[in-house]
Order: sequence, then C-alpha cells, then structure tokens
Amino acid sequence: MKINKSTNLSLDQFINLALYDKNSGYYMKRNPFGKEGDFITAPNITRLFSEIITIWLITFLKSLGSPKKFNLIELGSGNGEMMKVIYETLKNFPEHFSSCNFMIHEKSQYLIEQQKINLKTEKITWIKDLKENYTDPTIFLANEFFDALPIKQFFKRKDDWYEKFVDLRNPKDVKFKEVKTNIKLTEEKLNFEISKKQNVIEYSPQAFKYLKIIGDIIEENEGGILIIDYGYLSQKMQNTLQAINNHKYSNILENIGESDITYNINFNLFQKFINQYKNLDTLVTTQKKFLTSMGILQRAEIVSKDIAFSKKTDLFYRIRRLIDEKQMGELFKVMLIKTKNNKFQTGFQGD
Repeated sequence: MKINKSTNLSLDQFINLALYDKNSGYYMKRNPFGKEGDFITAPNITRLFSEIITIWLITFLKSLGSPKKFNLIELGSGNGEMMKVIYETLKNFPEHFSSCNFMIHEKSQYLIEQQKINLKTEKITWIKDLKENYTDPTIFLANEFFDALPIKQFFKRKDDWYEKFVDLRNPKDVKFKEVKTNIKLTEEKLNFEISKKQNVIEYSPQAFKYLKIIGDIIEENEGGILIIDYGYLSQKMQNTLQAINNHKYSNILENIGESDITYNINFNLFQKFINQYKNLDTLVTTQKKFLTSMGILQRAEIVSKDIAFSKKTDLFYRIRRLIDEKQMGELFKVMLIKTKNNKFQTGFQGD
C-alpha cells in the first residue's frame, strides 16, 4: 500500500486506512474468504450453520407474532454464502419468505459484486445507510461483522492513560507510539464510562455507532440483532489486536492493506452499552451451546443418512470445527439484543 501520510494516525484511523481505503484497503480489493483467502467463516465451513440460523430466525419470528412484513438485514455479508442459504431455506416456509424484505449492508463495493454473483436474485437489496425509516420489525444478523470494525486502544501507565497511534512518517519503518490522553474527554464524547477498573481499553467507536442505530430501530419497531463473533465475557478488557494473512498471524505494521486486522469483542462491554436502553435486553452464550441447543447434530444425522461414509465423516468434521471447545465452539460467542417485553430464549436456554 502506498501511504501518503506524513503524520501519526490513531489506531482506528490506521485500521480504517488498511482495511477500507478506497483503492488499496484489504476488504475493498479482494475476497478474503475461503481456502484461497485468509480465513474461513462458519457459513463457508458447512451450510448447516446457515440452515440453523434460519430455523432460529423462524422461531424468533413466532415470538414477534409472525409479522406480515419484516426486514432481514445482514451486516457485512462476506461472499454472500449465509444469506444465500437463508434465502433458499426460508423458501420452505412460504409465509415467512413472502413476508421478508431481504437486505444486505456492505461497505465494500468489490464484495457487493461478489455477493450479487453468488446470490443471483432480485429479491435482495443492498443498503449503504442503516438510518432508514423502518416501520416493520427488523432483524439484523452479524456474523463476524463487528470484529472487522476499526478499534481504539488505550493503556494505563501508573495514573495516566495513553492512546495507541501509528507513526507513518517513514513508510519503511512504520511503528506504534503512545500519546498521553485525557480519558474523561473520551468518555464524555461516548457518553459512556469505560475506564473504571481497567488497565487496557479496547473498543470500536464504529461498533458503538452501529449499536446505537440498531438499538433505536429495535426499540422503535421490535425485532433484534443476532451477533456471532469471537470474543470474551470478562469485565476486564484485554489487548487482543491481531492481523491475519493466509490463515496465519502476521505483523500488523507490515504488508499494510494485504492482511486482515481484527480483535476479540468484549461482549460485556456490548451488554453495558445496551443497558443504557430502558426497553432492551441481551442474551449471550457460546457458539457450541447455541448450535447444539438449536439441533445442529440432529440435523447432521438426518442429512447424512443416505450419503457415503466419507461425506458423512467430512460433514461431522466440519461441524466439530464449529462446536469443539478447542476450535470455534468456545471462542465464538452468540449474543441476542431484543426488547425486554419479548421473553424469547431459544438458543440461549440455561445461560
């Protein structure tokens, strides 16, 4: 990537440049998903993942009284595989399929073109702005969406806070630096206290903006958002910043624009943010508990009855990747944000 910067950028500005620069940003010029890319997401491991999400969606719609019209918005659709399977599966439930307004919110024009090739339907619309006037219940799906949003990092040194910046003055020697900051000013801007009992602060300003827009929509029109992402639940924030290139960890400051930069979401922080709403509630569990309670193993048994042993073995190997505690099962969390008057708990029982 050519860097035409003669100054320092805050970490989130640097990540935004590396991932979303119009000409050379990582997500703006390639399809990073699958074996040929840098990572594989759950919908590309097995279509059963997306089928289970569809079954969950149908049960959630029943908790909303099976609305005559509803919006289904996927945030960051990757190569479109999850929406493709949801679309195909929902066709088996004509009353919900005809009621559904399918939408995708995608930042990358390159990925939009890939999604259109994969989806091949006129019933799906692509939206740039979430701030539209919704009058129907709206359900958002966010699978590995929030971890791709730029983050800020702050570190406490004795009694002072320092923000992480990236020094770009010498493109051949890009390095991190820390700048002393008044954390109270940051909290005033956020209208949200995040520094209490912390030594590290890691959060995405854009994530909070999305949660605010989505929270307002859900509170106004009913619905919810299902967030599936890797992260943790402890109140103490951690430094989880990392870069991935060709399925391996890489140096964040090298090959800028060629690696994915990501982090682990602190779901406790998301809960605290949503707790500001009087009428919204959160449920959270692990991916293993969510998928197994939704019946992914039973579904696998049914679809594998009449297939060759080698294919059956492959299918269960793929499912194990999704639910094994040493793979995605524990690392990935599933969060539902919904209205408090909706007592729905399917997929989250016992948590």
